[in-house]
Amino acid sequence: MKKRHILLIIYFVLLIIPIYWMINTSLKPDNEIIKKMTLVPQDFTLQNYKEIFTSSLWRSSFLNSIIYVCMNVVLSLIAAVPGAYAFSRWKFRGSHHLFFWLLTNRMAPAAVFMIPFTELYYTMHIYDTHLAVALAHCLFNIPLAIWILEGFMSGIPREIDETAFIDGYSFPRFFSKIFFPLVAPGVGVAAFFCFTFSWIELILAKALTVTYAKPVVVTLTVGIGAEGVRWGLLAAAGVLTMVPGAVVVYFVRNYMARGFALGRV
Repeated sequence: MKKRHILLIIYFVLLIIPIYWMINTSLKPDNEIIKKMTLVPQDFTLQNYKEIFTSSLWRSSFLNSIIYVCMNVVLSLIAAVPGAYAFSRWKFRGSHHLFFWLLTNRMAPAAVFMIPFTELYYTMHIYDTHLAVALAHCLFNIPLAIWILEGFMSGIPREIDETAFIDGYSFPRFFSKIFFPLVAPGVGVAAFFCFTFSWIELILAKALTVTYAKPVVVTLTVGIGAEGVRWGLLAAAGVLTMVPGAVVVYFVRNYMARGFALGRV
């Protein structure tokens, strides 16, 4: 076995250990977790998962997260696809500066926008709604999606556009029938990253929700109370929060493989 293969095996083992330990912890009662360290559950239990699935708070928080994350992915792609096309096809005065400015929004810390977003959404009467969180996450995901998609679209020759227009294609027909299938891997990669960043974002999700749209990342703190930390419950919730991401990866895995090979990522 080559040295490179050994290093890859070690790398993947190190990646899997935290995930295995979280699953292992979620299947133990708190007494076993606190008293001793065991590689496999000695007192196997599904009580932690049962408590989550039977709690209306946990069910609603998972549903809230899925709703606003899906809304954010759709809104981000609707804005990013035409924006990336414009940056890839037309160069104008200040285009490079504008492109860099978009990326600076992605670099800015989320805490900076908490107070402005809170005041704005109170004024617009959309505070503590799914739309509020989805729009707030667009501030970070749209620049990222534009940056990813622009790399894909710049790699497609402009002659394809010109040939389609000469053949009598209207722009909507050209974009939907010819151009969009060519950049579909990039759209899949952009959708994956938008989903991931929106799913795990905590600061804005917590600041912009109170009860109605409270997401799962905020509900995770329920396991920490005056009686102590309920490690098994928190681990089970952590395992369940990985499931939507794993499902998304499964369905867009082919697009992602091509996307990572061809695009900016």
